[in-house]
Amino acid sequence: MTQRIPLHDLAPEAGVGRHDPAGTPPRGRPATRTHLYVREIRGVFQRLRRRANWGLMALYLVLPWIRWGERPLVWFDLPSREFHLFSATFYPQDFILLAWLLIVCAFGLFLITVLAGRVWCGYACPQSVWTFLFIWFEHRLEGPRHRRMRRDRAPRRFDTLWRKAVKHGAWLTIAFITGLTFVGYFTPIRDLVSDLATLEMGPWALFWIGFFTLFTYLNAGWLREQVCLHMCPYARFQSVMFDPNTLIVSYDAARGEPRRDRRHKAGGQSVPTGDCIDCEQCVQVCPTGIDIRDGLQYECIGCAACIDACDDVMERIGKPRGLVRYTTERALAGKASHILRPQLVGYAIGLAVMIALIVAFMVERTPLQFEIERDRQRLFTQVAEGRVVNHYTLTLRNQDDRAHRFHLAATGLPALSLIGPEVMAVEANSTQRWRVALEAAPEALSRPSHPVTLRVVAAGDGALAIERETRFLGPSDPH
Repeated sequence: MTQRIPLHDLAPEAGVGRHDPAGTPPRGRPATRTHLYVREIRGVFQRLRRRANWGLMALYLVLPWIRWGERPLVWFDLPSREFHLFSATFYPQDFILLAWLLIVCAFGLFLITVLAGRVWCGYACPQSVWTFLFIWFEHRLEGPRHRRMRRDRAPRRFDTLWRKAVKHGAWLTIAFITGLTFVGYFTPIRDLVSDLATLEMGPWALFWIGFFTLFTYLNAGWLREQVCLHMCPYARFQSVMFDPNTLIVSYDAARGEPRRDRRHKAGGQSVPTGDCIDCEQCVQVCPTGIDIRDGLQYECIGCAACIDACDDVMERIGKPRGLVRYTTERALAGKASHILRPQLVGYAIGLAVMIALIVAFMVERTPLQFEIERDRQRLFTQVAEGRVVNHYTLTLRNQDDRAHRFHLAATGLPALSLIGPEVMAVEANSTQRWRVALEAAPEALSRPSHPVTLRVVAAGDGALAIERETRFLGPSDPH
C-alpha cells in the first residue's frame, strides 16, 4: 500500500520562536536581522571569560610599547622587509617559517575544536573579545536589558540620546585605540603617538588608523553576531571536526523536559514537569541569540553564558546545577566519553611534527645571509705568467643584533689566492657589499670550470659562519 511521505516546512521562518525539542527543531533563521538585547550575566565561566579577554586585550595593547634594545619588541618593518621578534630578525627568505607557523596555528585550532568545541570563539577570538567589551560599555551606559528595550521602544528623549551619544563615543574611543595600536605593530608606536600629538602624521598612517578604527567600530558595535554567523568561515566548517566525544555546550533534554511552568494542572491533577521552567534566561544572555535547548547549532560560540544563567536559575528554584552544561553527546546518552581517539591523535601528531620542524629550523638558522655575484662583464682575465683571475661581488647580511668582524677565506683550487679585503666589519642588522677577486695558476686548472667555496666566519665566534659555492672559470685550454 502506498504510504504518505511526511512534509517539512523548510522556509526560513519555520520554527522561529519554537523551542520544543520534542518537535522539529528550527531549520532556519529569519531573513531580516533582529537586534539582540543581550542580558549581562555573572558566573564561573563568565569570570573566566572576562579574565581571558582582559588579559588578551592587555597583551595586544602593551606589546607595541615594549622595546628590545633600540627597537620595538614586535615590529613588522614593511619598508625594510623585516620582521623583528625579540632578538630575532626575519626576512622574506624566511617566509617558509611563516607558512609553518600558520599551519601550526591551524592544527592547534583543529585540535582544540575536536577536544573542546568552539572555546576559541567564546574565549579568545578578537571578534568576541571586542564585542563583549562593547556590550560591557553598553550595559554600563544604557542600563540592563529591559531598560535598553524600553528606551528604544519609547520616543527619543534627552536621557536616551545622551546615553547613546556617550556609548558611541566610548565605542569610537576604543576603536581608535585599537586601530592606533594595530598600526603601531608596523610603525613604532612611540613615533606614531608623537606624530599624532604634533599633527605631523603621514597620510598613509592616518588612513590605516582610520580604516581599522571604522572596522572595529562596525564589527564590534553593529555587526556583532553577524560576523560569527555569516562572515566567519570557521563557524561553517567547525562542526565537521566535531564527534560524539567533543565537549560542547548542551541542554539536558531528558532532565529538563517537559517544560512550561514548574507544575502543570491537567484534569485537576498535578502533572510533574522537567527542571526547565522556560524562563528563557539562556536565550537572553546568548550573544548570538540562539536557544541552546534546540540542540547543537553552528551559531553557538561556546561562551557558556547560558550555562551561568541556567545555573543561577536552578539555584534559585532549588534544583541541581548543570541543566545546561559543558558535556559530550555520549555523556548525554549515558555513555562514557573518550578523550583519546584517532582524529584527536592525528591532529596532535601533525601539530607536534610542525612544531618540531620550526624548532629545527630555528636551531639550524644562521643569522647571516651571504650572496656571491660574478662579474658579468668578463668571465675571467689573465695576468702575468698566465695566471687566471675571476672577479666577484659579495653581499653579506648580518642579521644578528650585534656588530661583527668577518674573515673571508677561499678554497677549492691549489694555491688559490684571494685579492681584496679579507676582513670586513658589518654592523648589527645591516648589509655590506664588497668586491674581491680570486687568482689561480694555469697549471691548477684542468678544465674550463671549477667549483670553489667562499666561507665567512665571525671573529671570535666560529659558530657564526656561512659558506657559498661558486664557479671559477678559465680558458678552455689552460695549458
